Amino acid sequence: MTSPLIISSDSHVVEPPNLWTDRMDTRFGDGIPHLEHDEPYDQWYCKGQGVSTLGAFTSAGKRFSKPETINLEGSFAEVPPGGYDPDAHVKDLAIDGVHADVLYPSVSLGLYGINDTNLLRPILSAYNDWLAEFCGSHPKVLKGIAAILLEDDIPAGIAEMKRAAGKGLSGAMISVYPGQGYFYDEPMYDPFWAAAQELNMPISLHVGTGRLGRAQLVEDGKIVQTGADRSNSDHWVRMSLSHLVLGGVFERFPDLKIINVEHELAWMLYWLNRMDMTYVERTTQATYRFSSDMLPSDFVRRNIYHAFQEDAIGIQHRDMIGVTQLLWASDYPHAEATFPESQRILSEILEGVPQDEQDLIVGGNCARMYGFDSDIK
Repeated sequence: MTSPLIISSDSHVVEPPNLWTDRMDTRFGDGIPHLEHDEPYDQWYCKGQGVSTLGAFTSAGKRFSKPETINLEGSFAEVPPGGYDPDAHVKDLAIDGVHADVLYPSVSLGLYGINDTNLLRPILSAYNDWLAEFCGSHPKVLKGIAAILLEDDIPAGIAEMKRAAGKGLSGAMISVYPGQGYFYDEPMYDPFWAAAQELNMPISLHVGTGRLGRAQLVEDGKIVQTGADRSNSDHWVRMSLSHLVLGGVFERFPDLKIINVEHELAWMLYWLNRMDMTYVERTTQATYRFSSDMLPSDFVRRNIYHAFQEDAIGIQHRDMIGVTQLLWASDYPHAEATFPESQRILSEILEGVPQDEQDLIVGGNCARMYGFDSDIK
């Protein structure tokens, strides 16, 4: 039997300390993200406020050996070289038995909490330039996802997405939850959806990128996150996906692809049922009416894809979600990563799944989405 193509649909780079200090104009002053040492660990700062710690980016593999040592605090010296060195990254792929990666940021996820849009746009643009260079060193096996801000300037977001595509990046990430007044069912976003559809650029909603500001996540200048926050992180993506579906976005843009990233799967079983019930029975609340007899769940199974790591319950109910919509991910080199045990975990969560479906889930769907060649094995 031929071994399947294995691609992680959600892995990460870890931004080096000089990324923004080398690439951003000095006029931005202390708004340029920079790394400071706060004994005994490092933390990223922007305008005097902590915006990202490093512990979650230094803990790959600890969950299998010393899970009690995983925390949000760490130093850049502990980051695996594969986070910032593309050659080392490819070597770690081989160690884990993975053929290729789709790459998202680490520090830049938290930077979506910066309220100043005139500062955040050049920050994300500088990151996109660095990521394009990182992926460009191994373009057949590394595909990068650009970080895009929409909010108060949709044309600027469209221009940055087109610029990123021209640099070879393969998709675009927007805020998982843009906040009150900017929900994704608003007509102002239609030019962006149209551009993404025309460019064939999948649009990702990654955990941890909400435009909610840092206030509730920061105490005494240091980032905190409670167990309740972590356990309910799928709340925000459910809201945004619901706006997209019930707002008719996929009816207007039938070839638009949205990727739900790092929120796992099992919650979708209830959500799909609830959306269908709401659309059919609560017409005064679900006011947009589709022009066909399609239900909300039909659009989900056609237009929305799901990057997950090891949700065995979701896999058991994969027919409800759609086998062609499932994209396995390793989350390397983060604390939740399946690295370096990806092969074992895949065999466990896919036990009993027909081989043709396994092939789609572990790499076939992702290869089709991002244009990976089959000869990379």
